[in-house]
This record gives sequence, C-alpha cells and structure tokens, in this order.
Amino acid sequence: MALFTYDLHVHSCLSPCGDDDMTPCNIAGMAYLAGIRIVALTDHNSCKNCGAFFKACAEYGVAPIAGCELTTAEEIHMVCLFEALKQAEEFDRAIQPYRMKLPNRADIFGTQPIMAEEDQIVGEDPYFLPAATTLTIEQAAELTRGMGGIAYPAHIDREANGLLAILGAFPERPVFGLCEVRDKASARELSGGRTTLVSSDAHRLTDFGVTFNHIELDCGEDAAADEITRALFQKLRSAEAET
Repeated sequence: MALFTYDLHVHSCLSPCGDDDMTPCNIAGMAYLAGIRIVALTDHNSCKNCGAFFKACAEYGVAPIAGCELTTAEEIHMVCLFEALKQAEEFDRAIQPYRMKLPNRADIFGTQPIMAEEDQIVGEDPYFLPAATTLTIEQAAELTRGMGGIAYPAHIDREANGLLAILGAFPERPVFGLCEVRDKASARELSGGRTTLVSSDAHRLTDFGVTFNHIELDCGEDAAADEITRALFQKLRSAEAET
C-alpha cells in the first residue's frame, strides 16, 4: 500500500474555458513539477485530447487517466473516467449523437483545438463543447458504466452545474458511491457518507499543486503507471459497490 497524489479533474485547451497553454504536454509537465502522480484529463463532453495526453505523461512518469466532464440534460457536470484509453475513445464516439450542435464562437468562448503527439494541432471541434447533452443524469451514468467507466457528480460544492445546487439532494437513481468537491473542508458535510474525491477542475497551469490530495492504493510507491491505474480503479469500483 502507498499514498499517491492525484488530480482527477483537469481541462486541456480543448475545453474553450481552458487556457491556450493547457496543452497535453504542458499539463503532463506541470503535474510532474507539482509532484502529482495521477492526473485525469476531463475536457467538456470530449475525450479527444486524451491520446496525446497519454503520450506526454509517458515522458514524465505521470499516470494518465482518460475521461471527460459530461454535461447532463439537467445541466449537471459529471466526471466520467475510464481505465483504458480505448474505452474513453469509444465513449467519445458514443456521446456524439447526444451533443448539442451549437457552433462554437471562438471569438467569444475560445478555441477548441484537438491535439496529437507533441502538441500538434490536428483539428478543432466545431461545436460548443460545454453545452448540455440530451442525456439525463441517469442515462449518462448508465452509459458510462455500461462502457466500463466510472461516473460521479463533479464539484458538488459549487453553485454552477453542481448536483446539489440543481437537484437539492442526491437522486435515488442513479446511485452514486463517489462524488467530487473542490474544497476538502466541505466534503463531510455534503457527501452524505459517500467516498469523496478532491480535485482542482484546473483550467490554468497555475491551478496545479494549490492543494495536495492523496489516495491510498494497493500497489507500491514505485509502481508503473499501468499498475497505479489498475489499483486506482479497483479502489474507485470498491467505493461504488459499497453504496
């Protein structure tokens, strides 16, 4: 067993609200400098920069997690994480029919560049990524879990797009054994006994390392990235099953 620093909610420049310098390589490099061992890339309604992120993390010894921050039909933000990059890429394709096809106004909202290895821009998502999908929170959780992923509500301590601010309480369905807060001081009060993850929701490089959050995993401190990932998902799935 060992303690690992983590941040499971980070946006790249693909999210229009993310700074332009939040490239996959820069995120991996900053995570390394900040001493964060496990980082999940969770752009709005997209996993398209995860492949480039995995390659960048391999250079720095950071354990990468593929995912996205999905916006449900209720305007609730939900973190969706996948143990394998391939699963995340398949999930990305699966959610496309549920996205709102609202053209992105780069002059207002920012650009949405899709990146390949070494931060090469290979395309741009033409539709505004943060817009709500047509998936209800129950449908979104079911889809994520059905494709092998883990789903839980993001930043429940925030008014904007937080589950508690919108619904007033955790729903009976779907059942969530996990939730996320940005401020660890609010975790016990809001979580209702659920396992709580504290993540930054980083949109700027300076958002890294502001607070250090740790998770105990069943692997050695010097474990390889794939071993750390397996141990992390074992821990998260165990927390889901206990609810």
